[in-house]
Amino acid sequence: MSLQIKMWSLFVLMFAILYGVIAGIGAYIGVGSVVSYIVMAIGVTLFQYLIGPNMVTSMMKVRWVSSSEEPELHQMVDEMSKLAGIPKPKIGISQMAVPNAFAFGRSIKDSRVCVTSGIQRLLNKDELKAVIGHELSHVRHRDMIVITILSVIPMILYWLGMQMMYGRNTRDQESRGSSVIIGITALILYFISNLLVLYGSRIREYYADQGSVELGNPPHQLASALYKLTYGSAKLRDSQMGKQELRQVEGFRAFFLNDVSKAYREFNTLKEVDRNLSGTIDAQELSSLRGKRVNLSTSEIMMEIFTTHPNMLKRIKALSDLS
Repeated sequence: MSLQIKMWSLFVLMFAILYGVIAGIGAYIGVGSVVSYIVMAIGVTLFQYLIGPNMVTSMMKVRWVSSSEEPELHQMVDEMSKLAGIPKPKIGISQMAVPNAFAFGRSIKDSRVCVTSGIQRLLNKDELKAVIGHELSHVRHRDMIVITILSVIPMILYWLGMQMMYGRNTRDQESRGSSVIIGITALILYFISNLLVLYGSRIREYYADQGSVELGNPPHQLASALYKLTYGSAKLRDSQMGKQELRQVEGFRAFFLNDVSKAYREFNTLKEVDRNLSGTIDAQELSSLRGKRVNLSTSEIMMEIFTTHPNMLKRIKALSDLS
């Protein structure tokens, strides 16, 4: 419930910011121009929304698989989909060594769930099942649509700000000064709203983790999967080919279960949770985090503010509270 309240509060704040800027500019130059910018922003976002799934499929080298090719994977997705009360998504395998999974699509009925070849080699059955539960929770919560709607707002603010700064020709110094002030305000709010979109993305990750547990997956299985994914991504830095693949997927970090760019740093922190150095996080190790406080350095706090995923130690700590 607290995650839902945070998300609704974020929606209200984002649209309040947008309304305030539009009202200010509308009072200054008239509603017509403002409406045209909003229509343009929504049009670009809609176009991106429509072609997005095809772009992801191509860029991530996804091959769609049948139940005869991947019976175990299909069985997991089918079982989790029924528990989530959603149609079974299309299932694909990305020919990427980066161990991860992702969900995308235009709607619940158009949803697709993919795993990489790297994650299939790394996780055991229960861990992979917990990951599938996380991705299906994204679909169930309509996260693709939610983040798309939120992402429109910074785009509108940017266009409005640039237009007020550079797009208006007037010789009246007072009028020009007011226009610049409004433009600078819109651009500042553009920066703030971008941070709020990232915050919303981090909330959705916590919410999807919780959703996986609600579908019957033990929290320590998802925690162990996240630990292994962090290790797997960090290890790719050891080879030139691995580094190249990490750069390849840089633009798709928001789709993934964890932020692969932060994996190396986060793995060193997570090793403290794996007390017996087994390479997994068991139920007892996860429970030991319950009630403890996660202390992050200033650099870690700043890094989290500018990313789509929560700090991994905080995220695993949140899973301990669900166990």
